[in-house]
Amino acid sequence: MADNLTIFSSPELKDVVQDMRELLSQSRLAFLIGAGCSKNAGLPLMLELTNEVMEYKKISEKTKKLLDEVRKLFSGADDATIEDFMSEIVDLLSIAERRTQRGATLLKITVGDQNINSEELQHALDDIKQAVSSSIGDKEVDATTHQKFIRAIHSSLQAGKISRGVDYFVLNYDTLIEDALGLEQVVYFDGFTGAATGWWNPNTFKTNGKVARVFKIHGSIDWCLLGDDSLPRRIRSGIKTEFAKSHVLIYPAATKYQETQRDPFAQMLIHMRQSLCPNEGKEMVLAICGYSFGDSHIDLEIENALHQSEGRLTIAAFVETDEPEGKLKEWLTHSAISEQIRVYAKKGFFHGDKKLELVDEIPWWKFEILAKLLGGER
Repeated sequence: MADNLTIFSSPELKDVVQDMRELLSQSRLAFLIGAGCSKNAGLPLMLELTNEVMEYKKISEKTKKLLDEVRKLFSGADDATIEDFMSEIVDLLSIAERRTQRGATLLKITVGDQNINSEELQHALDDIKQAVSSSIGDKEVDATTHQKFIRAIHSSLQAGKISRGVDYFVLNYDTLIEDALGLEQVVYFDGFTGAATGWWNPNTFKTNGKVARVFKIHGSIDWCLLGDDSLPRRIRSGIKTEFAKSHVLIYPAATKYQETQRDPFAQMLIHMRQSLCPNEGKEMVLAICGYSFGDSHIDLEIENALHQSEGRLTIAAFVETDEPEGKLKEWLTHSAISEQIRVYAKKGFFHGDKKLELVDEIPWWKFEILAKLLGGER
C-alpha cells in the first residue's frame, strides 16, 4: 500500500487530490513539519529517540540515575518521552535556582534517593541534550524524500506561475528541510548569517516574500551557545572553538512558554503569527505534516490564528488517525472556523461539516506518499 498510488485515482478521491494540489499551489503557503516527516529518512520518532537516549553509552552515570528516577515519576503515563523527562528536570532546575536567588538554606532538590543542586541539574540537562544530538546527528540519513517534497513545492506545483516564498515551521531538531532546500537550490533563510557556521540574525527573516524561510521552533542539532552567548550560534559538529560551547537543542513542553518570551523563539513566533494572519485581501494555507497535535503551545498558536485571520487562513492537515481527533475534531465542530479546516485522514477526507469516508486506508499522511502526490505522481 505504501508505494501504491492507485487509490488516489479512484472516482472518490481523484477530485479531492486535484483540489489539494491546487490548494497548495496558492501564492501564500506555509508548512508545519513534525517528527513523522523525518522517520522515512531514517531518524527515530520521539518514543524511539527516548529509548536511544536512555541507553546512550556516553551519558554519565549520575545523569543516567537521575533520568531513571524521573522516568519512575511517569509510571502509568501513556507514551511519556524524553521531552517529558527533560521538562521535569527543567522544572526542578527552576525550583533550585529560585531558592538560590532568594537565599534559601535548602538549595538541593530531592529526586528518589538523590539530593541534587542546580549546577548538577544543569549539567544533567546538557548531558541529555548531547545524547539527543548524537542520537540524531550521528545517523546516516536519506534525504531523497525531502528533496522530492521540496522539488514538488517549489517546482511542480509552481509550474508556469510566479515564484513564491514558502514558510517552514519545523518542530524537529534535524536539518533535513534545510539540507533538502540546499540540494534543490532553493534560496532560504533560517535566522542565521554565515554559512555552515553562523550567528543568529533575525533580520534575515525580513525578505521580499520570494524565498523560503525556515523557523526551527524547538531548536536544532547544529545550534549551540558559545562562551557567554545568550543567542545561538550554528557550528558544525567536530569544530573546536576558543570558548566552550553547549548545545541548545530541546525546549521541553513545560518550558516552552518561558522560552517564547525571549529570542530566538520570541522572534520566530512573531513571524509565525504574522505569517498565519495575512493582511486583508490575502489568504494563507498552512499544511500540517507529521504532527500529532501534542504540543499545546503550537496548537494554541494555530487556533488563535484561525480566529484572528477572519477566514483568510486554511488548514490542510495530513494525519495518521482514521478520522479527525483531539484539536482537529474540536476545530471542525466550531462553527466559526470549521470551513477553514481540511483533514486528510487514513479513512477519509473531512472539510467543515462535509466528509468522505472510505473503507480502505488512504496513505496520504505518509510523507513519502504526500511528496509523490504533490509532485504529480498517481
